[in-house]
Amino acid sequence: AVLVVLMLSVGLGYRQVIRAYPHGGGSYIVAGHELGPNWGLLAGAGLILDYILTVAVSIAAGIAAVTSAIPALTSASVPIGLGMILVLVLGNLRGVRAAGALFAAPTYMFVLAIGLIVVAGLIKAGEHGFHAIPPPPHHATEALGVLLILRAFSSGATAMTGIEVISNAVPVFEPPEADHARSTLSVMVTLLVSMFIGVVLVAHFDGAAPGSQTVLSQIAHRSVGSGVLYGYVQFATTVVLLIAANSAVNGFPRLLYFMARDGYAPRVFLH
Repeated sequence: AVLVVLMLSVGLGYRQVIRAYPHGGGSYIVAGHELGPNWGLLAGAGLILDYILTVAVSIAAGIAAVTSAIPALTSASVPIGLGMILVLVLGNLRGVRAAGALFAAPTYMFVLAIGLIVVAGLIKAGEHGFHAIPPPPHHATEALGVLLILRAFSSGATAMTGIEVISNAVPVFEPPEADHARSTLSVMVTLLVSMFIGVVLVAHFDGAAPGSQTVLSQIAHRSVGSGVLYGYVQFATTVVLLIAANSAVNGFPRLLYFMARDGYAPRVFLH
């Protein structure tokens, strides 16, 4: 519930940012203009780390989705990850808009995949009166306390990856750019909240817990079986994680452009 409130709050906040900065302005631009250059640099430094980690985490999660479906590929995780990064580079060399068109179809595939397993999972849970299956036993390594709750919160907050990028990339949209960016952000946040709630509920009813397979792989198995539909869910999950990494690949040079324009990064990034 806390994460859903945060998603909605951040989404509404960035809708206002897009209106106020129609030429593109993420945390670096807004903090710098409204609070002063030092706050802008702090936000920019955080975004630089965020974009790098987004690529790393998204690629790693994509590989986890692949190896959950095909355990024999576990030993090839590094080459697969490097191959995924190469695909992103080649896609973006054609330009941001071309890359956006290239990665649009997998986004719809993923939304459909999540909708499929959530609906199927809730129907199966309804057949048992929505009684949650106890998860497999795990030995506690830490008592429930503030640090553990914060750790869980930070893990869940990774679901918000990408919200920043829309406010940074307003000029990429077709005219009227700001209106289209705001509409895209609204749709994205609505889908994000809906899918997040659905996956959490199905995982709870199924008793899914982290293990050799990802939680999403486990609930897909239990919702749609191990056939073609399961393969579709895992494929869509892998590809959409590539897109999550791609949002950072797009956003990073755009951020460095703004920082170079203000003299805080090498001027070569102006190009």
